[in-house]
Amino acid sequence: MQEPSFCAGPPAAAAIDSHDREQQYEEEQQQKQQQQVPRISTLQLSSHTSANDLWISVHGKVYDVTPWLSSHPGGDIPLLSLAGQDVTDVFLSFHPSYAFDFLPRFLVATLEDYGVSAISSDFRRSLADFKKAGLFRISLAFYLLSALVILALFVLCIVGVLLSKNLLVHLGSAVLLGYMWSLCGWIGHDAGHGRLIGNPAFDTWMELLVGNCLTGISISWWKRNHNAHHISCNSVEYDPDLQYIPLFAVSSKFFSSLYSYFYDRKMNFDSIARLFVSYQHWTFYPVMAVARINLFAQSMILLMSKKRIPNRVSEIAGILIFWIWFSSLLAYLPNTKERVAFLLISFGVTGIQHVQFCLNHFSSPVYEDRPNSKIWCHAQVKGTLNISCPAWMDWFHGGLQHQIEHHLFPRLPRHNLRKISNLVKVLCDKHGLPYTTVSFWEANLMIIQTLRTAALEAKDFSKPVPKNHIWEAINAQG
Repeated sequence: MQEPSFCAGPPAAAAIDSHDREQQYEEEQQQKQQQQVPRISTLQLSSHTSANDLWISVHGKVYDVTPWLSSHPGGDIPLLSLAGQDVTDVFLSFHPSYAFDFLPRFLVATLEDYGVSAISSDFRRSLADFKKAGLFRISLAFYLLSALVILALFVLCIVGVLLSKNLLVHLGSAVLLGYMWSLCGWIGHDAGHGRLIGNPAFDTWMELLVGNCLTGISISWWKRNHNAHHISCNSVEYDPDLQYIPLFAVSSKFFSSLYSYFYDRKMNFDSIARLFVSYQHWTFYPVMAVARINLFAQSMILLMSKKRIPNRVSEIAGILIFWIWFSSLLAYLPNTKERVAFLLISFGVTGIQHVQFCLNHFSSPVYEDRPNSKIWCHAQVKGTLNISCPAWMDWFHGGLQHQIEHHLFPRLPRHNLRKISNLVKVLCDKHGLPYTTVSFWEANLMIIQTLRTAALEAKDFSKPVPKNHIWEAINAQG
């Protein structure tokens, strides 16, 4: 719920304690109130929502970030999704403290009716407490160990294929490769939130290595997709992690051929989509086993598009490096049957991770319309669930077992998520928010039940494919 870091790596000034920086920012902004800055209402703020006129508010100060839209390291989608709103909670969640340094140049007004809800106040206090406690500090030892494991798996896979002619050794190498991809996925997930060692140059190269070179997946695609997901968690129109028409629909809301504001197109629920969705509870796991193919395709589509992509040439070069070593590895196998088996096994092993990314959200409540920053905490908590597991199984889940904590505090290193889980539960209980925790197997059962419910609705051929009347009205001619 990169980060969406909306800003690149930290400058030297980031050494200042983040809480002190934010307090300093507040004092500076209070002084600015004495200047001749107009005061506007929340209603007036809400009228500035287009790409050519985009305003947001942080701590009651209004900023015209239109010029920043094309340069925003987190991409344009988060800003467009929350345009015209006070985004304080979101800003604090996804940004390091030095991001406040970028704001004053865009100041245009203050909000005359700015207020802070009880849950937002408690959320911000918890965030400050976690920072003071040092929970946002990155463990270099953790990532060094992860890197060594990834290297060992990669070397063992290559050695197993090149130095052995035994079928079982080759298939075992495919298992090792699939698990290596999963570990790279966890590292890429952390990198997407700006949580590696904190050095911009090093982090960029690590992102390209574990993303593009070792897995064949564009780190820019991952950041763009994941940022949008966090900002609009479980919005059927804005969250790309729910938009799998024609293959899957987690809710009958998709039967109305909704418009995707991420893909900028209509998601047609036609007869083909109805057919696929009618059997989605049977096809879910087989599709997840080969879902990596879609990630390859989405990466190339983005890199070949006209969208602004940082380090585009390096990203494409990284993808080419992946396909060179991976195709060479496959070519070294003795026959086509082994190559196919190697592909299916390696894809299938990492397919477990694709299932894990779905478990936290597919069975949670969904909603229509834009994300609303006023209910930021509510949306993040209601749109996800946790997976219960002992601490020694954390390696398997990669931080997704504490998904509620992650969506509320996305910049918190995953090796510290378990430390705040009890405090987050107290926060949820105090404000009447669900803190849903189920076992891994229960989560799988829930997702199949969710898909089956929607499948049975889609399978009712006595009902015609619904039309999206709002869409038709907007696009009516004459």
